[in-house]
Amino acid sequence: MDWYPLINSLRIAAIATVIVFFAGIWLANLVARAPRLVKGVLDVVLTLPLVLPPTVVGYLLLILLGPRRPLGALAAQLMDLRLTMVWYAAVFATVVVSFPLMYRTARGAFEAFDQTLADAARTLGHSERWVFWRVKMPCCLQGIVAGAVLAFARALGEYGATSMLCGYTPGSTATVATTVYQLWRTGDDAGALTWVLVNLAISAVVLLAMNWFEARGRGERRASSARARAVAR
Repeated sequence: MDWYPLINSLRIAAIATVIVFFAGIWLANLVARAPRLVKGVLDVVLTLPLVLPPTVVGYLLLILLGPRRPLGALAAQLMDLRLTMVWYAAVFATVVVSFPLMYRTARGAFEAFDQTLADAARTLGHSERWVFWRVKMPCCLQGIVAGAVLAFARALGEYGATSMLCGYTPGSTATVATTVYQLWRTGDDAGALTWVLVNLAISAVVLLAMNWFEARGRGERRASSARARAVAR
């Protein structure tokens, strides 16, 4: 069995998750503190890929990254780099498709954050950067990790935009999702089912890990509350 589609899918999903993790945190924190009108506009723009069909996202990316399109032609001219029909083109597709999951989850965590904790840290002379990384991030960590896990799972299973942007070439651009489709199209139901089971197993492990982390977070919060009540008595 050729394991390249799985290796390529994990590579693409890992790279995309790292990108959307930091971009999602930064933009979620920015939007959470923005005025209501600005927040509404930015929220629509940043969440739009979540509701668009993946093929539409792929088409829009082709308009930008195609070899005769603005960014694609510029990359080819300056760096002799192709942005379509190569394995890393799938990274662009998965970043766009999975970003809204990370962004919305992180934004919800930041909006639920108790600002009085940050204000207390500022009165002690700490900088905004210190407050963000040492106070805000630990309090919002559970939601942020959940967003990253969901983004990874979405990137791992992406098909529509990926197939339009990088196609299917065995040993080059093949992913688990595109391999399932190609095997089914050629009548290899046993091969397609094998890859479906592999994808199901990985997705189940990812979701179980997220549930375990959330349960652990709830347990730690209950323990902290119990300690606080004990001290109060």
